[in-house]
Amino acid sequence: MINGVIIKKISKNSDERGWLAEIYRQDEVEFCPAMAYVSVTKPGVIRGPHEHKFQSDSFVFIGPGNFELYLWDNRKDSLAKGEHIKLAVGENNPVLIVVPPGVVHGYKCAGETDGWCINLPDKLYRGEGKSEEVDEIRWEQDENSPYKIE
Repeated sequence: MINGVIIKKISKNSDERGWLAEIYRQDEVEFCPAMAYVSVTKPGVIRGPHEHKFQSDSFVFIGPGNFELYLWDNRKDSLAKGEHIKLAVGENNPVLIVVPPGVVHGYKCAGETDGWCINLPDKLYRGEGKSEEVDEIRWEQDENSPYKIE
């Protein structure tokens, strides 16, 4: 496990109408989202890897679709520096994952179905009024990157 990464299993409560799932509760996960967005990723498509200097991401992988999620600890002072984990998440394993600054992350949509991901980051994209620099180190643009998603 990588220090500071939070993984919360999400339970789907089903009945004849469908299902309901609590994706975030402030009494279960100490995290305060600043915004929210949903992305849809086509089968086989990779997003990332990248990292943030200041922002934490809080991803919700609940379906439809499944993903391979990759995390690498790139924090200089972390006891887990250099640690890498790969998780199967999404419709078959619904989770909320909080990724702190300095942890490189990316994912690949697995299977034959578009994958949906909800993100609840703790910082506004490009800051108040979208007037700041983007807080990302885009490892996918570096052909010599040590972080690879296959």
